[in-house]
Amino acid sequence: MEYEIDVKENMILQKWPDLLGILLRDHTTGKNIFWATDLYEQQYGHRYAFRSQMMPELITGENGNIIKPRVAKTKKAQQDRVKDKAEVFTPAWICNKQNNLVDNDWFGYDGVFNNEKDDNTWTATKKPVVFPENKTWIDYVRELRLEVACGEAPYLVSRYDITTGKKIKLQNRIGLLDRKIRIVNENAASDSEWLAMVKWAFKSTYGYEWQGDNLLLARENLLFTFIDYFEDRFSKEPDLDLLKEIADIISWNIWQMDGIRGVLPCTCCNSKYIDLFGEKTMDCCLGCKTGDIHSHNGIYCKIRDWNSKAKRPKTLTFVSLLKDKK
Repeated sequence: MEYEIDVKENMILQKWPDLLGILLRDHTTGKNIFWATDLYEQQYGHRYAFRSQMMPELITGENGNIIKPRVAKTKKAQQDRVKDKAEVFTPAWICNKQNNLVDNDWFGYDGVFNNEKDDNTWTATKKPVVFPENKTWIDYVRELRLEVACGEAPYLVSRYDITTGKKIKLQNRIGLLDRKIRIVNENAASDSEWLAMVKWAFKSTYGYEWQGDNLLLARENLLFTFIDYFEDRFSKEPDLDLLKEIADIISWNIWQMDGIRGVLPCTCCNSKYIDLFGEKTMDCCLGCKTGDIHSHNGIYCKIRDWNSKAKRPKTLTFVSLLKDKK
């Protein structure tokens, strides 16, 4: 089945029970992701306020058309979001060009996955990808990739051109995760190996986003990318248990965060106190004051290290990966 670029939350809820709840999960708080924008409250009321959780009933039923990709929003809504959070989306051809630079460096030669054309299009290479002597296809699949301020995640997966809404055929997709899955397609010796390595492709692909609606769209885009490739290989839809497993990986790896501070958006606090002379004073968050990402008093975001040697994946804060405190 080919799904529209605007994945309908009503369809997810009706077709795959409990899946929407996983896609809305925030593992840092144990609650749901939150809106992190004032734009919805203006139109729909207080349950859509900045700090309100995104609950399934707020985006399904009669509210089933509230969450839309940028291309489906009104021009005014797009302009409001640019003003609100400097939201900018990148055309697929630029995503492809920049992703190609990453792969050119990793492989040591150009034109690994596609050849760019002068008219901002590209042609996918047809022969299997050739690996350098000191690297294997498994190395590539498990190589860590991160999209910062990911929006709808166009650098990770390319179901559609985010600026035009035009669908991109499976063989022409250019996202970092798309490329990993192509490598699995070309090298997996069995169906079981294919599935195991595609899971590793998802586990090694990360992204963070401030606004809750964009975050949900990004998670949906990764999930439906998995469905696309699964159906292409097996000529059937994945079952619910498998989808829930993939959705759980996605909910850990694509998370909500203020990328400047490494905390959940707007969770740093200012403290007021009265000194011995009765004068009111305010101290701002030390991290906000000094620019030290390790000194904020907000809620630091948790992610999962799937490569942990422990029996279970290791949970850690994102900022713990940043060694330089300046």
